Amino acid sequence: MRYWEDFAVGEVTELGSVSVSADEIVEFARRYDPQPFHLDEAAALAGPFGGLAASGWHTAALFMGLFVRSILNESASLGSPGVEELRWRAPVRPGDTLTGRVTVTGMQPSTRNPRRGTVLTTSEVFNQEGTLVMTMKARGFFARRTPAQ
Repeated sequence: MRYWEDFAVGEVTELGSVSVSADEIVEFARRYDPQPFHLDEAAALAGPFGGLAASGWHTAALFMGLFVRSILNESASLGSPGVEELRWRAPVRPGDTLTGRVTVTGMQPSTRNPRRGTVLTTSEVFNQEGTLVMTMKARGFFARRTPAQ
């Protein structure tokens, strides 16, 4: 179990990878982001990406699965107050394999709750060609092993 004290500024964690299919892109879009360039190849050809592309929210969800399985499930995570910045840098296409990376950029002990601290991170998602497709800056709350005095 990793606690707040177990993280360190500059620490980099490779999260592994996940592939996405055309069927998954369309299924996600039907439920959550039903824009033509996420739903239909023919319509997508005339769209801004020149072909079927995953919703950015789908990309974020795929990243989150990697992040939870690699870091949060084995930590004393207490949730998050939110995302500071989220950018979709390049379209995610059917057949892409995405790889995630998280870098700890800051550590803050809580001034209100001596039993927790905040870990600040910058996350990157790349496709199989090394193209950066998403970046995110976020904060996460983690329990402290030893509460501050």
